[in-house]
Amino acid sequence: MQHRYCVIGAGLMGVGIATAFARAGKSVLLLDNDLARLAAVNTTAAAILDELSDAGQFEPKNKASVLARIETTSFMDSLRDCELIVEAIPEQLELKHKLYAMLEDCVSPQTIIASNTSGLLPDRLAENMRHPERLLIAHFWHPPHFIPLVELVPGSATVPAYLEGLQTLFSEMGLEAVRLNRAAPGFIGNRLQFALLREALHIVGSGIATAEEVDRVMRASLGRRYGMVGPLEAADMTGLNTVADICAHLLPELASGEEMMALVRDKVAAGQTGERSGQGFYQWDEARRERIRERRVWQMRHALKP
Repeated sequence: MQHRYCVIGAGLMGVGIATAFARAGKSVLLLDNDLARLAAVNTTAAAILDELSDAGQFEPKNKASVLARIETTSFMDSLRDCELIVEAIPEQLELKHKLYAMLEDCVSPQTIIASNTSGLLPDRLAENMRHPERLLIAHFWHPPHFIPLVELVPGSATVPAYLEGLQTLFSEMGLEAVRLNRAAPGFIGNRLQFALLREALHIVGSGIATAEEVDRVMRASLGRRYGMVGPLEAADMTGLNTVADICAHLLPELASGEEMMALVRDKVAAGQTGERSGQGFYQWDEARRERIRERRVWQMRHALKP
C-alpha cells in the first residue's frame, strides 16, 4: 500500500501526530526501528481516542476505522512513495542528519521533510542535505490531540509553496497551523512560554508568592483570557495608551537575565527534576496527575474555536 503521509518516530509525539492524520481520514505510515514501540502504537493511539471520546470530541463508533488507517513499519524502503514525512525522533542533531541522509537516498527530491523539533533551527537541520529546499519545521505541541497548534518554520532555502501547502493541509485537518516569516530560536510559542516562566520563577525566587499561588493566578486569569484572545488582542482591548503607561513603570521591574534560574538549578542538583522524579515545585502523586487529567478533559469538552 502506498502512503502519502509518513511519520518517523513512534514515541508519544509521533503516535499523536499519526493519530491526527488518521482522525482526518488519511492513511498514515508510522516508522520506527524499535519493534517494542511499534507494537505499542495501537494501544497508545486507542488511549488518545478514548480521551477524546470522554471529552465528547470523538465518536467511539469510529475508533476501529481510525486505528486501521495507521500502519507501522521498520523498513525505510516503505517510505519511498511518501509525499510528506514528519520527523519526530529525539532532539539530537547528529541523529537527525543521519536520518535525512538515509531519506534523501530513498525518497523523491520533491518529498517534503518536516521536522517536529522544538529547539533546533531549520538551517542547522538542513546543512548537509542535497535538497535543503524540501526541509521545514512543523512543530506540533504536546499532546497533539489536546493542543491544536502547529508552527510552520521555513529555512532559508525552503520552497514557500511547501509551507503554504502544509498550512492548508493541517488547517483542513482541524489544526491551528501558523506560518512564521522566518526562523527564530523558540519559534513563537516557546518564546512566549519561557518569557512567562522566567517571570514566574522570579516571583517565587524573590519571595513575592509561592509556586502554588503563581499557578493559581495563571489558571484563574491569564489561562482563561488567553483562551479567548491573544496578548496583542488583549492589548488593543485594554487600549494601547493605557498599555504604554503600564509598561513605563512595570517593565523595568520585570525579570531579566538568568538569576532566577538558580531556583531551578538548586532543585535539579537535589534530584527534584519534576514529575518524572516525583518532586519538583510540587509533589507528583497519582491524585495530582488525576486532577490534571480531569482539567484536560474538561478543557477539551469546552474548547473554544481558534
